[in-house]
Amino acid sequence: MISGILNTVILFGGLQGLIISCLLFFSRNRRQADRLLGMLIFFLTLASVNVWLNSQSRFQSSGLFQTLDALIPMVIIMPVGPLLYFYQRSLLDPEFKLEKKQRLHFAPILIDLVPGITTIGFIIGVVTRLIPNHPGPVGYFIDTYNIYADIPRWLSISIYLALSVRSLRQYRKLNGQSVSAAQVKWLRQLQTAFIVFQFISLCYLLPYVMPAYSNKMVQIFYWYPIYVPLAVLIYWLGIKGYLQRQRTASNKTERQFISSSDIVEKTITALKKAMETDLLYLDRNLDLKRLSVHAGIPVKTLSAVLNQHLQVSFNDFVNRYRVAAFIERYQKPENGYLTIMGIASDCGFSSQPTFQRAFKQVMGMSPRDFKQATHQITIKTMF
Repeated sequence: MISGILNTVILFGGLQGLIISCLLFFSRNRRQADRLLGMLIFFLTLASVNVWLNSQSRFQSSGLFQTLDALIPMVIIMPVGPLLYFYQRSLLDPEFKLEKKQRLHFAPILIDLVPGITTIGFIIGVVTRLIPNHPGPVGYFIDTYNIYADIPRWLSISIYLALSVRSLRQYRKLNGQSVSAAQVKWLRQLQTAFIVFQFISLCYLLPYVMPAYSNKMVQIFYWYPIYVPLAVLIYWLGIKGYLQRQRTASNKTERQFISSSDIVEKTITALKKAMETDLLYLDRNLDLKRLSVHAGIPVKTLSAVLNQHLQVSFNDFVNRYRVAAFIERYQKPENGYLTIMGIASDCGFSSQPTFQRAFKQVMGMSPRDFKQATHQITIKTMF
């Protein structure tokens, strides 16, 4: 009776997850944040559906189902951590795009594919008569592998969850009041939900990976201690995530466009004065809030003028001045004794990765390529 109720909870969680993930992934606006959240919910849903199928006697007794279950991977957890992290980045920065290097974060999905690859290899070996038709050792390997594969899965989600928490704190610190309070609240709730789920998973995982307790844990509790909370997480994530998507789209539609030429001109003049006369870009801790106080213009106005009229983000706007200052100082003979990072630091860059990323974005080449190419590059107009 109880197991039937729990299986129903898991089933309905999976059905809702499939519906919401499709709505998000195939939404008309094709926002990257929506697609990433849709994929995140989809992979969680696959694992939930897989557990429900394996709990049904009619499927367990089917040889065809057992073969398909071994061939088709449904427990794909390794991408969940990266999807959570990049969803947050996409939500905070609509201009963020996944680059080739960042897609390497999803390479560990191979850990989830090993059982399927092993099964395919075994079938090919039997068909070609390269190996005898004795599935016992292969099944034992897959069962044992699945037990210990849960360790890197748990670690992956935990690591990316920690990165998400740290990234959100840093983003708020750099962007101040320009960050949407509603988005921050949603992301904090999302992080808290995954932290709770990770804690529950760990309590089950620790005894489960011990050989003496693995079978006992499954026989006594099955997978309910993990997959019932997972179903609840899918319910909540689907409803809250979809509502957040609707709210974001609504806010974007209702956002007022600053069309007053006087306000725009005044703001642009203040921005240029802050950068070109007051050299505010040399401040490594400069953010929108500090610039707002210095210029005497509200944060929202500064952000709107930068995005709507100058078509540039705050960080990119400031980094253009920093890169221009770097090139100017680098080409002066009296600075020949300084390292590239030394000059970059004097120009307001707080770290080497930030400098390299900004330089390549502005100049179209890395600082090393710039150094090798020429020492006499004329600074082009970048504004």
